[in-house]
Amino acid sequence: MENRIYGYVRVSDKDQNEARQIEELLSFGVKRRNIKIDKASGKDFNRKAYLALVGTEHTEAALREGDILVILSIDRLGRNYGEIMEQWRRITQGIKADIVVLDMPLLDTRHKKDTLDNRFVADLVLQILSYVAEKERENIKRRQAQGIAVARAEGRHLGRPRAEYPDKWAEVYAQWQAGEITGVQAMELLKLKKNTFYKLAKKYGE
Repeated sequence: MENRIYGYVRVSDKDQNEARQIEELLSFGVKRRNIKIDKASGKDFNRKAYLALVGTEHTEAALREGDILVILSIDRLGRNYGEIMEQWRRITQGIKADIVVLDMPLLDTRHKKDTLDNRFVADLVLQILSYVAEKERENIKRRQAQGIAVARAEGRHLGRPRAEYPDKWAEVYAQWQAGEITGVQAMELLKLKKNTFYKLAKKYGE
């Protein structure tokens, strides 16, 4: 049976465009019907299209011995260092299919089978790139956390904008809470409609 060429594309967000990856795979010679696409995070490998390629406990893998899996870059496979290594071995040693990483010619298992040196170089490059991919993911998360911490320290509100309160709100609200004025009087003083007044009051009290 003739060996087949599959392509795998992953984008992290539904709004991201996978067109460039698809174009590169088509240029390599992958048939469009054999290109599998996931729109999912690279933090793990629990992805529908990817699992269709490698199989699960209950489903047979589309990839067979001698087939070729083509990806644009190693981070399209995933971003978890340990799991990238595990899946690489699963494909190349378990299924005995080949992997071609287009933007890194050293990661082409079609050419690394014959010599120990070639295997060593490919494995070393894979480990370095996998490590870098995961570190970048960690750095992004850390920068996001730092940004949130700085914003909070500066008193900036995150998420939905807070409702804008009219002048003298704090004073009138305190009088209303103390029972010195009625809600109707508070609304008149602040020139607010009933729904708006109670909505602001609820948020102010949170």
